[in-house]
Amino acid sequence: MGKNILFIEDERALHKSLKEILEIENIELLSAFDGEEGLKKAQETKPDLILLDLVLPKLHGFDVLKKIKEDEELREIPLIILTNLEGVDEVEKALELGATTYLAKSSYTLMEIVKKIKETLNP
Repeated sequence: MGKNILFIEDERALHKSLKEILEIENIELLSAFDGEEGLKKAQETKPDLILLDLVLPKLHGFDVLKKIKEDEELREIPLIILTNLEGVDEVEKALELGATTYLAKSSYTLMEIVKKIKETLNP
């Protein structure tokens, strides 16, 4: 496949686990551990897909999402929200702002998340 994904998430253990699985699938995982770093890396690397947590240091995920969707060079990149927030309000807001899909961490295994990533990369 040879795709790359930017994962904006402050939970380092999740980065490590996901990276190991994605490497098997020939997908490179780029990491950012706060909202500001994530936005900067998205602009620098223009990844094939962005995985975004909402609860982040420095810049909230909704702000990152809004800035990505306002950026002409980034707005077409599929963006999956992967977060612990499961409220209907958060889901609706994320989708209204342009997220491709919304996954609550507690509802999906790592393999199910990888499956969603692959489906999004290869519709």
